[in-house]
Amino acid sequence: MTALAFRNVTASPDDPVAEWPLEAIQTVLERGGLSHWRQLASAIRAQPWGRVARGIEEVLTYSRPYGVAEAMERVVSRARGEAEGEERKAVAGEVDRLVRESGLSRAEFASRIGTSASRLSTYATGKVTPSAALMVRMRRVAAGAGSPGTLPCTTAIPSTACSSRRPISTTSRSSARIVG
Repeated sequence: MTALAFRNVTASPDDPVAEWPLEAIQTVLERGGLSHWRQLASAIRAQPWGRVARGIEEVLTYSRPYGVAEAMERVVSRARGEAEGEERKAVAGEVDRLVRESGLSRAEFASRIGTSASRLSTYATGKVTPSAALMVRMRRVAAGAGSPGTLPCTTAIPSTACSSRRPISTTSRSSARIVG
């Protein structure tokens, strides 16, 4: 068996996979061996949506090396599934931490973010991932739970509306107005 060589590119098979251009990834998929495919799989696991994974997806749209195409698609799919699971765990952990930091009961916390206790439970277990907007709302409630009717100082809220400066009126659930 001859050593794998890249043609028409400045990269070498000995270079880190992250530095390989698309043509090199295609060469490895089509003519590489198990050690090369393991390198690709390792790069995919490290960054499931990264340049190498995207490059493999692109190559596989027009080149389907027998056996390798299906294996690489499984590696990408599995790596992304594992990453999504870890992300769900991280979000669930943050939701649980925010509820604890607020000092509120789960039912009260859920009410203040505009959802039910059972829905909050699905967020805290990772079954459902809350929207980014709801995560911001949870952070605000957790930060300002000790002083009802005020907004906590965060980068998402202009400093003139921070709780340390001016209270807000909570006459309407859909909008808050600055008092004073």
